[in-house]
Amino acid sequence: MRKTVKFLALAAVSGMAISSVPAFAEQGDIIVRVRAINVMPSEESGSILPAFPGEQVSVDNSPAPEVDITYMATDNIGFELIAATTKHSASGVSGTTGGIGRLASTWVLPPTLTAQYHFAPDAAIRPYIGAGINYTMFYNENATDALEAAVGETDVSLKSSFGYALQAGFDIPINDRFTFNVDVKYLDVDTTATLRTTAAGTQRVKINLDPIVVGVGLGIKL
Repeated sequence: MRKTVKFLALAAVSGMAISSVPAFAEQGDIIVRVRAINVMPSEESGSILPAFPGEQVSVDNSPAPEVDITYMATDNIGFELIAATTKHSASGVSGTTGGIGRLASTWVLPPTLTAQYHFAPDAAIRPYIGAGINYTMFYNENATDALEAAVGETDVSLKSSFGYALQAGFDIPINDRFTFNVDVKYLDVDTTATLRTTAAGTQRVKINLDPIVVGVGLGIKL
């Protein structure tokens, strides 16, 4: 994560040195972007307690489409709201749960609002950085057949999360209405998964998901 932010910060500084071209977005403009994203949890898992101390879980990556809308309050300052949802699976990594493999799946909805600073609104490459908040909700949580074969019927739930968001990216205008965009976000997402099983009772595991979200797409000025 630190290397990614440093790289994009250097891109921001470099972008300011590029020759000016007509502004793509100015104060009062609204930009809608459509991106292809990959959500990559950099999770840290606690133990599955109380029955499986020392056994942790891993969460897989998930690609998805994403739509966001940005309002330019000034030529340099924008506010972005994203909307996307992804499906992830949690798997055991060692011991009894590691032998089961995939334990559960869930859909994730993390609406995120960031305030952005656009360094060079008139340059050919227009880098920006941002920071804000995200509220992450989990829905359609389900135990896998493999887990229920091992411990019986299981109800799965995950606690919603409220955290911060960091962002860096750049736009390359194609013409006066369209732009090519690359964007990287880091979301602070912490949750507790609760599994209420028939044979093993209630088990809980704390997971710091903290995903890195990499997106590439196109923007259009409305």
